[in-house]
Amino acid sequence: MTSPPFESMWDADDVALFFKVSRSWVYQKTAAGQLPHLRIGGLVRFEPEAVRAWARGESPPGARVVPLARMPKP
Repeated sequence: MTSPPFESMWDADDVALFFKVSRSWVYQKTAAGQLPHLRIGGLVRFEPEAVRAWARGESPPGARVVPLARMPKP
């Protein structure tokens, strides 16, 4: 079995574990637009490489915030 060509998206628990902080810290930074994230419907997800780059100071806060529109109901 081979692994996918990309790393899975992280949720708030994964980001909190990476930074060794609480989930509430992750949600506070996300709500303030400081932590790069994606909104997928009502979910918040994080691209691991974008989070790592942000932690290294390589991307401006909020640079990868991309709200995704909800799909219309059939």
